[in-house]
Amino acid sequence: MEYRQLLQAKAAAVDAAKALQAAANGRLMSTDEQTQFDAHMATAENLQKQIAAADRMRELERGTSAAVIEVGDNLAEKKPWNSSAEFFGAVIGNTRAGRVSDPRLQASLGSSESVPSDGGFAVPTQYAQDLLQRSYDVGVLAQRCRELNMTSARLIMNAIDESSREDGKRWGGLQAFWESEAKQYVGVRPKTREVQFVANKLIGLTYLTEELMEDTQAISSYVDTVFPDEFSFKIDDAIFNGVGAGQPLGILNPKSAATVVQAKDAGQEASTVTALNILNMWSRLYAPSRKNACWFIEQSIEPKLYPLQFPDTVGTQNTMMYTPPGMWGNNSDYGLLMGKPVIPVEQASALGAQGDIVLGDMNQYILAKRNEVRADSSIHVAFLTGELALRFMLRLDGQSWWNAPLTPKAKNAPTRSPFVTLAARS
Repeated sequence: MEYRQLLQAKAAAVDAAKALQAAANGRLMSTDEQTQFDAHMATAENLQKQIAAADRMRELERGTSAAVIEVGDNLAEKKPWNSSAEFFGAVIGNTRAGRVSDPRLQASLGSSESVPSDGGFAVPTQYAQDLLQRSYDVGVLAQRCRELNMTSARLIMNAIDESSREDGKRWGGLQAFWESEAKQYVGVRPKTREVQFVANKLIGLTYLTEELMEDTQAISSYVDTVFPDEFSFKIDDAIFNGVGAGQPLGILNPKSAATVVQAKDAGQEASTVTALNILNMWSRLYAPSRKNACWFIEQSIEPKLYPLQFPDTVGTQNTMMYTPPGMWGNNSDYGLLMGKPVIPVEQASALGAQGDIVLGDMNQYILAKRNEVRADSSIHVAFLTGELALRFMLRLDGQSWWNAPLTPKAKNAPTRSPFVTLAARS
C-alpha cells in the first residue's frame, strides 16, 4: 500500500470508530458496537505503525541518497546534493552568473514534451518527493482523492460506461441470467468510454531579495513551507471549481455532469439549510460511497447546522442531527452530520449559493500527477529591483471517475452520485 493510501485508510478507520462513538451518544456501546469499535481502532493502530515505518524509511533514504556510480560515469554529475539548501543555492548562483557551471544542474536540465524552453532544473528526487507529498497532504480535498501516477504528458484510459443499474445496463451492458429464467440469453458488448488525463502545469512564483539570496537555508525553509501551502490551495480549488481546460475539472463545474444538485425545499428562505435538505442530500448519495463520504462546507454554514433536528416518531421529542466537535462523545476535530465529518473548506461557494455544502466521496475523484518537480530562476523578471524570480512547476490533472449520475434499478427513484450539492437558496 502506498504512503497516501496508508494515510487515507487510517483516516477512514478512525472516522468509522468516531462514528460508532458518536452514535452511542454517551451510553455504553452494545457488544456488537464495541467489537466493531475495537476492530476499527486496531486497524488504525496497525496502519499508524506502517506509516511510522514508511516515515523512518524516507528519513533513511534522505540520509543515504548517494547515487549509484558505474564505470564510465561522470562522477561530478553523480555527486549527490547534501541538502535542498545546496541545490537552491546552486540554482540561484548559476542564474546570477548567467551560465550553468555546476555539472549536476547541467545533467538535470531537460525540456518538456511540447515546449523545450520551459524545462528548468529537475529538483532532486529526495526533495521533490517531500515537496510533492506536503503539497498533496496539506490539501483537505487532495489528500482524500484517488491518486494515479503519470509517466508521460498524457494518459488515456478506458472505463466502463455505466449510468444505470437497470437490467442490461449495469457495467456498461454486462448481464447475468438465472438458469431457470425462461428466455433467450442475449449477449451485449459492454460499453466503454475514454478517460483522458493531461499533465497540466501548476506554476508557483516568488521573488527573492538580494539579502535573502545570500541565505540559502532561509530559502529552503521558505520553499518547504510556503510553496506546498499555495500549491495545495490551488489543487483543492481545482478539484472543486476547476474548468477542465489547462487545469483539472472540478466537481462543481457544470461540465462535470456526475454531480447531483439536490433541489431546495419548497418556499425555503434564502441562505438557510434545513433538516430536509440534509436528509435529501444523504438519500441522493450513492450508497457504497457512504463509507468514505464527508461533508464539505463554507464555514458560514456551520451555525445553521446546530439547530437541525430529527423529528421523533412520537412527536414529543427531537434528536439533534449535528454533533459538534468535543461534545456528545465526538472527540474528533470536526463536527459530525449523519455520522460523517463536516469539514470547512475555503474553496466552497458563498453561503446560499450552489456549492456552499457538498456531500462527497473524494475517492471517486482521480488526481493524476507526475512525480517530479521542476525549479527555475531568472534575474531578468525583476531586474530593476535587484530581485530574482524563483519558479516551481508541478504537473497534474484530475476529474471525477463518474461521467453521469446513476439511475437506480428501482423505478422512478431519483438519480444518485458520489457527489451531491445543494441548489442555491437566494
